[in-house]
Formats: sequence, structure tokens, C-alpha cells
Amino acid sequence: MRILLTGASGFIGQHLLRALLAEGHQLVCAQRTPREDTDPRVTVIHADFANDTEQSAWLARLSGIDAVINTVGIFREHGSQTFDRLHTQAPRALFAACAATPTVRLVIQLSALGADAGAQTRYHLSKKAADDSLAALPLRACIVQPSLVYGPDGASARAFRTLASMPFTLRFGSAPQMVQPIHIDDLVGAIAGLLRDGLPMPEGQGGAVRVPLVGPQAMPFTDYLAALRGAMGMGRLRVLPVPGALARLAARAGRFLPGALLDEDALSMLDRGNTADPALTTRLLGHPPRPVSQFIADPAAERTRAKLGWLLPILRYSIVAVWLLTALVSYGLYPVEDSYALLGRSGVPEALQPLMLYGAASFDLLLGLGILFLARRRWLWLAQLVLIGFYTVVIAVKLPEFLLHPYGPLTKNLPMLAAIWLLYELEDE
Repeated sequence: MRILLTGASGFIGQHLLRALLAEGHQLVCAQRTPREDTDPRVTVIHADFANDTEQSAWLARLSGIDAVINTVGIFREHGSQTFDRLHTQAPRALFAACAATPTVRLVIQLSALGADAGAQTRYHLSKKAADDSLAALPLRACIVQPSLVYGPDGASARAFRTLASMPFTLRFGSAPQMVQPIHIDDLVGAIAGLLRDGLPMPEGQGGAVRVPLVGPQAMPFTDYLAALRGAMGMGRLRVLPVPGALARLAARAGRFLPGALLDEDALSMLDRGNTADPALTTRLLGHPPRPVSQFIADPAAERTRAKLGWLLPILRYSIVAVWLLTALVSYGLYPVEDSYALLGRSGVPEALQPLMLYGAASFDLLLGLGILFLARRRWLWLAQLVLIGFYTVVIAVKLPEFLLHPYGPLTKNLPMLAAIWLLYELEDE
């Protein structure tokens, strides 16, 4: 078939693209930032769900299309990327255009377990609104509702592996928090099965069928983390319970922390649970979906990556603390006259000593804040290597007592330099 695939550059979209090509389909990939594909079976077009909220925007794109698969989705809103636009308005426009295009024989909507009559969060409600619109149209449609999706390259899977590798994890509240994770290969295999073999549709001109896609076993979320930990070859996971009131407070705070996994909606969805009967998944795959114990193909490599996921931030924030505390000490916590005396012994003229002291303190402050807030820090690590190296050489020559001091205030710069070099090398990772 000739298939329009939206969200083709996303995590699920990329895996689905490869699976559909392997099945022999031709793909028209709708992307917000189109990148040419060398495969002649792939055509890349521009589409932006934040703006393409009218039916007319999609009609021309559906010319000659046999099936449409919508995989666009976000977990957090950002700017114009809102739940209403990306999950509801643009999909409604796309589905209406499909209904008006005679060649389109099937629409597959990637939704989520929980996008049903009991939905409460904006994420689930926005998905449900699009699902209901699709179900009301005279179209053959499948509304795919997966549980948590695991893939080695998935952002959530990386976060969960990191949580699983830590010395302990937190359990927020007392709800069972049941999940039923499915591997990305099983998810895309099941969707390919829908295209290949289909499912019985409701009687009438069109109709939609809801398809839960889940792994073989439901388990509490902390058991999922423990299973990932075991698959990475690590020992028992220690779980610290967080009382419900404190959990809700932490979730409210998470709303204001960039990149935080936990917020009020996430906790609400976790408390509600995320499970279904795996029979339909097994039917579409032709075999049972793989268990969590088989999710990780290279335990040693994933264990190292997972540990770096929390060890590197600790290292980075400790260096932030060094620069910020150094700035505060230089601004006056350490006697200013003593600082001037050290600068004088280092060869700095008296007239320049205030400028050097407060200028260096301000630079230290900027370094700490830069590490904390800048998205690209590679040049900052280089600046720190040069600065600390310069300080070390000058102090060793001008103030040799610090080099020979029993507390090692200068020799401790060596592991500091090594740590910064490590962060420089791994910055792009």
C-alpha cells in the first residue's frame, strides 16, 4: 500500500517506517522538519500539526494514499506544541480529509491506554477527543492504544533504565500503579499486522475498532523498574515509599522543572493504571509479546549507560557548586584583605587587585550558571580546563606552599580537571 505516516521522525514513527518498508509498502512521511530519505520508496513532505488544523491542509497530501497512520504525540506541552493542537485539532482535520478522499481505505490512530470514558488528564482527554472523532466518521479505522512502550533509543526507556540503575527508587503514593510495557518491535509488528491481516470492523459504512497493545504481564511500576534492573544484570531494587500527600506535592513541583518525569498528570495516569488483555496483541503478532526480562539486548552496555544517566548529572552539579561557592567566597566570605594579599604575592599590582578579585569571582559565577542553564556546554568545559590549568600553574610557581600543603588544595585540581575533561568528551552523548 501507499501509506501516509505522520510523526515519521519520532521514536515510534522511525521504527514503524522501517517495519513498513520491510513489509513492502511505500511511505509518504509527513514531518515538521523534512529530511530527504535515500530510499526510493519513501517520499518526505512537510506537515506541522501545530498549524495544519484545517481539513483543506490535508486533502492534497492524501492524493493516491491507501492508508494513513498517525503517530504524532507529545507528553509535555511547549509553545505552540499543545495537546489541543497536536492531539485533537490537527488529527480531526486529517481524519475528515481521509473521509473525503476515496482512495483512503484505512486509518490507524496511535492513541494510548486510558484515553477512554474514565480519562481525566489533558493528555488522555485530548487523545480521546481525536479518537471519538475518528470513530464517528464513515471510515475503516483502528485506534491503537499501547501501554508504556520500551525501545533502546526511546527517551522514556532511557529514563526508566536510569531510574532502575540507581541505588534506590521512590514509590509515590499507595496506588497499585499497574503498567504492562510492550517492546517497540512488538508494537510496530502488531501495527504491521493490522495492515496485513486486519481485524473485523463494526458493521455499516465504516467504523472503528480499539486495539490495546500490551506486553504479556501487568505489574506495578516499581516492579517494572526492578525487572529492567534485573535484565541489566543488577541486584535487587530498593524502593522507598513516599506518602501520598508528599507525592502530590512533589508532582506539583515537577510542573515547574524542565525535563522532570513527574508532574500532576503523570502521577494521575500512573495511579490510574495502564493494563489490558494481551490476547489481541498476541493475535496480531502471531506469537506472545516479549516479557520485560527480554527487553535489554546488551546488559553490560545498557548498565553502563544507565548509570551514567544519573552519575554524570551528579558530577555536573557538583562542579556547578564549586564555581558558585568559589564566587561567594571571593565576593567576601573570605576576608577581602587576605585575598588582596594573595593576589599581591602572585604579582598583581595593587591598583588592579579589586578588578582581578571581583572580575574572577564574577567569571566563576557565570561559569556555574552557564553549566546549570545552557543547553550547549561543550565550550564551557574547555574554558574551565584552560582556566583551572592556568590557575594551577600560576599558584604552583608564585605560591608554592599551596602545592606542598598537606591538605592538597592545589593537587586536588588534578581530579577536577579529569572530571571536566570527562564531561567535555561526553557532552554530545
